[in-house]
Amino acid sequence: MSKMITISLPDGSAREMPLGSTPADVAAAIGPGLAKAALAARIDGELRDLTRPFDGDCVLALVTSRDEADALELARHDFAHVLAEAVQSLFPGTQITFGPSTDDGFYYDVLAPATREPFSMDDLPAIEAEMRKIIQADKPLRREPWSRAALIERWQAQGESFKAEWARELPEGEELTVYWSGDDWLDMCRGPHLPSTGKLDPQGFKLMRVAGAYWRGDQANAQLTRIYGTGWLNKKQLDAHLLKLEEAGKRDHRRLGREMDLFHLQEEAHGSVFWHPKGYKIWRELEAYMRRAIDGAGYQEVKTPQVMDARQWEQSGHWGKYRANMFVIPDEVPNVDDEGPVISGDAQWMALKPMNCPAHVLIFKQGITSYRELPLRLYENGCCHRNEPHGALHGLMRVRQFTQDDAHIFCTEDQVVDEVRAFIALADRIYQHFGFTYDIKLALRPEQRFGSDADWDKAEEELRDALTALGMEWEELPGEGAFYAPKLEWHLTDAIGRTWQVGTIQSDRVLPERLDAVYVGEDGDKHRPVMLHRAIFGSYERFIGILIEHFAGRLPAWLSPTQAVVATIVSDADDYGRQVAAQLEAAGIRVSTDFRNEKINYKVREHSLAKVPWLLVVGKREADEGTIALRTLGAEHQQVMPLDEAVALITSEARAPDLR
Repeated sequence: MSKMITISLPDGSAREMPLGSTPADVAAAIGPGLAKAALAARIDGELRDLTRPFDGDCVLALVTSRDEADALELARHDFAHVLAEAVQSLFPGTQITFGPSTDDGFYYDVLAPATREPFSMDDLPAIEAEMRKIIQADKPLRREPWSRAALIERWQAQGESFKAEWARELPEGEELTVYWSGDDWLDMCRGPHLPSTGKLDPQGFKLMRVAGAYWRGDQANAQLTRIYGTGWLNKKQLDAHLLKLEEAGKRDHRRLGREMDLFHLQEEAHGSVFWHPKGYKIWRELEAYMRRAIDGAGYQEVKTPQVMDARQWEQSGHWGKYRANMFVIPDEVPNVDDEGPVISGDAQWMALKPMNCPAHVLIFKQGITSYRELPLRLYENGCCHRNEPHGALHGLMRVRQFTQDDAHIFCTEDQVVDEVRAFIALADRIYQHFGFTYDIKLALRPEQRFGSDADWDKAEEELRDALTALGMEWEELPGEGAFYAPKLEWHLTDAIGRTWQVGTIQSDRVLPERLDAVYVGEDGDKHRPVMLHRAIFGSYERFIGILIEHFAGRLPAWLSPTQAVVATIVSDADDYGRQVAAQLEAAGIRVSTDFRNEKINYKVREHSLAKVPWLLVVGKREADEGTIALRTLGAEHQQVMPLDEAVALITSEARAPDLR
């Protein structure tokens, strides 16, 4: 009689199954509908193939398309394998390397045969067609363990030098697995996979682009072609994604930045922004807005040096963690390599600051701080530099020089929760002013970290307590905290559903210890403060980029670099137009005039493209009657009204948000 195992199901029931049974067998036993819908299984929480036998008693949850996160991960992984198979089917001699899933699809790195040029966009339609053939063939995807030696031998025999190299470096005792697609193609993979290629929707994917990539990311290695695709569970999801991409293209802050004459980037300063007058006006308005916010919340603004002695960064711990991304300046060329000591003879390393925190600790340490002075909230619009890889730079979103709305709160242990609560409330008000919704995530201790477990326990619990006290919901991210502190992260959702991680608050006991920050307590003894690192915009550059894309360039009137334009229809109205502009300017409105000898429709179109909130059109009739024709951006019709009424309306709607 076969040995039986117990399979516990999510509804609390259990089934006895013979040893050697699979999740597919359980699905079939429950019913034909579930058997058809099942895609994979979670066995004691681990995602596995539907046809992989149980190891013993376990808890089983069957995965269907309703479990969208798991289903998408599986589908995208399978699309990558189908892509590799299609390329090798069409172009024999192609070598394959790796093909992971991504946030919205998949890619595979391949090396074209020596007999042809690297793959290009022109090859994608044929590859897509071949992928659809493989999907429609409904080829079973079958897991099979192999020995390391057999796998290396296979890859070498087939001329797959990259796969053979990778297999040779895997540990001797590690179980290696391949996945067969039918009986004629395989790839080395841990899995899991869908039961067959037919579980993929042949209309649920699209190949998007090709790019260069190096084997194992090393420029010294062979250059490969990376083929990118986007993959979804069905055509409806794909179409929605493509529409979102189209909309995102229209909102691209780099394109709008050029059209609106806000900023530019160029080779002479990779990763740094050249702000034009209109763009810097947005910056200044945001800076003034944030100053009003911090003044009302009890912060004191400071300014700290750009360049600091590397010994300070070594003591703080940043030298060991961020050295590769820091711009380092020796006061003379030392006779040591980059990995050598900080100090060698008379040579001394300096570094542009990649963050502001150690400098704020040095301000805190000036003089003797009493518990009566805590909490001490130090704020800085701090310019920082990080040597980001060239390929990672992206408009305003990823730069090398950036300015943070940075602050550090030094407080006692008993003040932590209240300070975090106050910050959460402040961040909420600010994000609401810009029309953002958000999710909060709690990033917990990473594997490599400074500080004791007891301190991490306390810091993580304080952040939870602050959220609980405000009735907030949050998601926890194990292992994603900073090396010195857990943190709350604000993930904003923009107008087209994309998320952006911006604000943060971190509860840190490590840096005060490493930099010897103390205050005198009520008992007369020295104590370590807790240091809360916090930002709301994150960086001005990135937040402006997000705002441009969120509003598609049509910024709130209070932020618009030009809030109103006075445009004349005939030159006889120019003097009146100047009076209108002067009255708006006196009311605090950022106004310009357009008295060019151009048709009014041309002027309307031009200023609409520039996203000016209000266009005040004046002709001879308006000059005689003391009125204006007001065109509001996005409105279909203009309104004719007295000048005083128009000025009052614009002044009211252009007012910056009240931070009280």
